[in-house]
Amino acid sequence: MPGLLYQPVDRRRFLKFAGLAGSTLPWVGQGVRGAEPDSAPDRLHLALLSDTHIPGDRKNGHRGFNPWENLLRIAPDVVAVRPQGVIINGDAARLAGYLEDYQELAALLKPVAEVAPVYVGLGNHDDRANFFRVFEAPPGQRQEIAGKHVVVIEHPAVRVVVLDSLLYVDKVAGLLGRAQRQWLADFLPAQADRPMVFFVHHTLGDGDGDLLDADRMFELFRPHAHVKAVFYGHSHVWGIRQRDTLQLINLPAVGYNFRDSDPVGWVDAWFDPTGVDLTLRAFAGNREEDGRKTRVRWL
Repeated sequence: MPGLLYQPVDRRRFLKFAGLAGSTLPWVGQGVRGAEPDSAPDRLHLALLSDTHIPGDRKNGHRGFNPWENLLRIAPDVVAVRPQGVIINGDAARLAGYLEDYQELAALLKPVAEVAPVYVGLGNHDDRANFFRVFEAPPGQRQEIAGKHVVVIEHPAVRVVVLDSLLYVDKVAGLLGRAQRQWLADFLPAQADRPMVFFVHHTLGDGDGDLLDADRMFELFRPHAHVKAVFYGHSHVWGIRQRDTLQLINLPAVGYNFRDSDPVGWVDAWFDPTGVDLTLRAFAGNREEDGRKTRVRWL
């Protein structure tokens, strides 16, 4: 049966965090926090989440998983590692990006946002207007791109860009679009002072449900050696591969998996000028690689 490895949220954690629902989220800071005392200034520590699929109805689930309880469950774990920032790489909302979905998301993220800024990318199950009704002033350097929510995160070790691939709400395919691609064409040449990594929600193939202008994105990246990696979600799969000199990192889903063989979880990431150390935190689904650390070197 699907979801056999799923474990209900711990009662003590539930009682500690459940009272947050319905509260507003005090977004902290406009950029990454300073390095922790035991970390070097040339390392950036981020918690990487994707496909949280938070519903307004807390009991709404899929394949035996409860996305609301999943995020409630891992919020203390994210807080415990004290990252300098947290990225949710799209599909933050359950299906159609309802206002109540984002209200529940904001409440669940409140303890996380108290220790680190949370950057939310948008995917095909998000609604841009409803997102901004709840998250009125999200952190990061928001770029002026018509109809898109693009954020730049500056750090001495790496420059992080969260793109917006939302095309139609609750339709599978994604698109950067002409305005966002033009912004990339103008932005990339002037940013060669340090490695740059991108986050985009959609998968990077040529299928009807992928990022429809992925090849055009790669062509924009190709002349720029400082572009090192693209992190994506959408598939609910954990994996790492290469395309020419780019590292392509597929983040697992927090909400649920599509196959029993895939983990449900998040990734603890330490970036430095030569690469990134990734530790899978699988709390459900296939947990065989839970805690496994992988070093991804920039090419």
